[in-house]
Amino acid sequence: MRIEFTLPTPTVLIQGSDSVFPVRRIYCVGRNYAAHAREMGFDPNREPPFFFCKPADAIVNVPAGTTVEVPYPPRTSEYHHEIELVVAIGRAGSDIAVEDALDHVFGYAVGLDMTRRDLQLALRDKGRPWELGKAFDQSAPIAPLRRVSEVGHIDRGALWVQINGEDRQRTDLSKLIWSVPEIIANLSTYFELQPGDLIYTGTPEGVGPVHRGDTMTGGIAGLGELSVKVR
Repeated sequence: MRIEFTLPTPTVLIQGSDSVFPVRRIYCVGRNYAAHAREMGFDPNREPPFFFCKPADAIVNVPAGTTVEVPYPPRTSEYHHEIELVVAIGRAGSDIAVEDALDHVFGYAVGLDMTRRDLQLALRDKGRPWELGKAFDQSAPIAPLRRVSEVGHIDRGALWVQINGEDRQRTDLSKLIWSVPEIIANLSTYFELQPGDLIYTGTPEGVGPVHRGDTMTGGIAGLGELSVKVR
């Protein structure tokens, strides 16, 4: 029996435009700030970056000036926030040179890599994949993309998240262990990057739990903010 159906393509809003950015894949960089590596129990030496993925339909659009609700996910008691700079790829490439990497960027956004930390650590300690801790439904809230033509290339500036108005994470993007061009170049040795790919570039120290009723408000200097409430 032949089954035919059409699945919707996940998209991300583009600030100031009626157009949207179709999402192909979501790549995430692990432990890309030294202080976060230390708080997770690892040596922050500049070893090669490592990556994991989320499904494209984990995206949750957070329009500017709004607060969007996400459900507290099942099978966890440690639901953690991770605020991150997100890079949107607009031009295909593989084995991209570092000096050419920024030519492949369409834009940037503020994102949250939500994590079932207890599941992630239990799986990690058993040497098993992280999907249950990272790749669950609605685990990738994101603010509207800002085009490079509007904001330029983002390599420094405040990155922060507050929970119910109190600081939890705050750093400067200049503290990334691996810069955006280096991330793109390295990732492109493993995959041919395509328009529609998103790269969550890593989170700073201060990750921690959120609970039902909590509101996460995060931002990046020059890119705006997003606001997400847990229900």
